[in-house]
Amino acid sequence: MDITGSVALVTGANRGIGRRFVDELLDRRAEKVYAAARRPGTVEVSDPRVEVLRLDLLDADSVSRAAAQARDVTLLVNNAGIATRVDLVTGDPDAIRLELDTHFFGTLGVIRAFTPVLAANGGGAVVNVLSALSWFTTAGAGAYAVAKAAAWSMTNGVRLDLAGQGTLVQGVHLGAADTDMMAGYDVPKIDPVDVARASLDGVASGAIEVLVDDASRFVKASLAQDPAGFYAQVLGA
Repeated sequence: MDITGSVALVTGANRGIGRRFVDELLDRRAEKVYAAARRPGTVEVSDPRVEVLRLDLLDADSVSRAAAQARDVTLLVNNAGIATRVDLVTGDPDAIRLELDTHFFGTLGVIRAFTPVLAANGGGAVVNVLSALSWFTTAGAGAYAVAKAAAWSMTNGVRLDLAGQGTLVQGVHLGAADTDMMAGYDVPKIDPVDVARASLDGVASGAIEVLVDDASRFVKASLAQDPAGFYAQVLGA
């Protein structure tokens, strides 16, 4: 898919990785970018090609309205998300449900709403920003990891569902990016713009999966091994 002349919609576009997607799309000469956010007033606009939309993953009506307004979209970037930082056994069950409602059901709801839009515009592409935590978990990230694992499986399922209409479905995995969401973690972090660049390079080449950094590549490779050694490292044993 050629990014030049495309019409993209990016969820969670007000900051972090989402904002970098908007910038990178503009740099690659997208015709228009819908910058979607739960609070539209938090989106900074400095280019006439950007149109701000309200889109809340937990509000189905807002998703439907966004799809009705953005009828020219050819590239959908599902970036919006949360991190409740709760464990599965001791954490608040409502927080665990919120993670799943956001990352799984919310993202799926956006895809379902925009599927006919993409079909009408030739197929286009869907990008789901996932995580290396789709494949493992660590202390304080149990709910997030479960939700991202579900989103990864959903990405693979949606890819099959949309193959007939010619829609590329890409999953993007990374360890940690230097965003507000990761501000409290003392771990190596990549520049958020690297995520957008790697993903859009993959869209241009038809890649269905993009591993942005060494962390995501290491975790993915470990899936073929006995998990005992990997989790010994996670636990510091």
